[in-house]
Amino acid sequence: MPERRKLTFATLDDAVRDAENLLAKGYDRAGNWDLAQVCFHLAEWMRFPLEGFPRLPLVLRPAFWLVRATAGKKIRNKVLANGFPAGGQTMPQTVFQPGGDANAAVAKLKDVAERFQGYMGPIHPSPLFGALNKGEALQLQLLHCAHHLSFLVPE
Repeated sequence: MPERRKLTFATLDDAVRDAENLLAKGYDRAGNWDLAQVCFHLAEWMRFPLEGFPRLPLVLRPAFWLVRATAGKKIRNKVLANGFPAGGQTMPQTVFQPGGDANAAVAKLKDVAERFQGYMGPIHPSPLFGALNKGEALQLQLLHCAHHLSFLVPE
């Protein structure tokens, strides 16, 4: 298994270019997800601050409210300082089946990244972090892209 890359992106365009390069030249996996899974996942999470996050199941709402109200900012600041940890949990509806259409996934990531960059409306609050401004939301997206794309190593 190849070693995971160390990535940082200054812009969402940089992240999209990395995904396009992986699509064009091929890649090895240092993790569990393929390029289509990564790009579809990133596009979904990039879309949520613009359109709204999925409604949490009723049983989870109190727990998320408690975390958001007590530790949400601390967790957000830790992610902003250190990036996303490997092996974390995510919403099941943002985990796609392996073997999807990588061309479509990269195109979707590019489309949503362009929408995010040009978006001038309010940022929807994160179920975990709470209210974010556009700069914080962008930094989280850049870190999220770097986290997932780091597991795909160009051939």
